[in-house]
Amino acid sequence: MKTPIDRSDIRPKFWETHALEDLSRPEWEALCDGCGRCCLLKLEDEDSGEIAYTNIACRLFDEATCSCGNYALRRQIVAGCVVLTPENIARTAYWMPSTCAYRLLFEGKPLFDWHPLISGDTQSVAAAGLTMQGKTIPEYDIDQDDLEDYIIEGIV
Repeated sequence: MKTPIDRSDIRPKFWETHALEDLSRPEWEALCDGCGRCCLLKLEDEDSGEIAYTNIACRLFDEATCSCGNYALRRQIVAGCVVLTPENIARTAYWMPSTCAYRLLFEGKPLFDWHPLISGDTQSVAAAGLTMQGKTIPEYDIDQDDLEDYIIEGIV
């Protein structure tokens, strides 16, 4: 799987030396590990606030690359799409996977060894078994009333 994430114009170990709000746009984008989990439809329990992930992917999700098929216009095309920024990370980190670099850094935690910024290998996320490649169903193929039937275990 070739990742569309450009990691060429970034400072060395920027994630260890700079706050999220001080990152350049390329550095911010480079934090994405390309797992595709943020593009899964999620259900939030109204009482507990617990997030349940489904294997239903956003209509723009490109399963071959585990990325958005129209990244530049995603917010205009998908009304519920959240464009993650340093300004909204405090409100949105809770629904990101616990392995997500944005969430980890926001919570003051280090990146995992398999993250491409650590490993130097864009395939390390897939090798760790963390991508959604080959594991999703497009949202337009299912009835929205049946989302609970597609909850997957193991993603927190």
